[in-house]
Amino acid sequence: MTFRVGDRIAHPMHGAGVIDSIETRRVNGRDRQYYVLKLPVGDMLVMVPVDTCEAIGVRPIVKPDEAEKILGAIPGMVVEMTANWNKRYRENMQRIKSGDLMEVASVVKGLMLRDRERGLSTGERKMLHSARQILVSELVLSECASYEEVEARLDSAMKQ
Repeated sequence: MTFRVGDRIAHPMHGAGVIDSIETRRVNGRDRQYYVLKLPVGDMLVMVPVDTCEAIGVRPIVKPDEAEKILGAIPGMVVEMTANWNKRYRENMQRIKSGDLMEVASVVKGLMLRDRERGLSTGERKMLHSARQILVSELVLSECASYEEVEARLDSAMKQ
């Protein structure tokens, strides 16, 4: 799939952003085109190689009705996580890398519940922060809402 400047896209590991420009850069003696993705969180820029977008899992952001479905599904979401930290970490990382926003929401919910019950290790705390950023960034762009507004709605949905 080819994207243009101004398109809103989601990167599985960095979250959603708007394509600010398309640049050609020479890397290892080879010219490659990159999408320069501007993320709504912290005005961060991510350069994504155009020719590897599909393999990475870059996709258009979800439509507003899909974003609403995800937020609506969170309160009833049943999340099962293994007690083994290593296995749980790997499974959660797979969910995040899938690029499926519902899977990312399940990671956020599972880790938030675990944090309330037992606390999280440093690695899982970082994963929770990262998964939240991925989820919130896409919902912000999909719903044309503020970061604070989406974060408040997400927190409310997680507590139900």
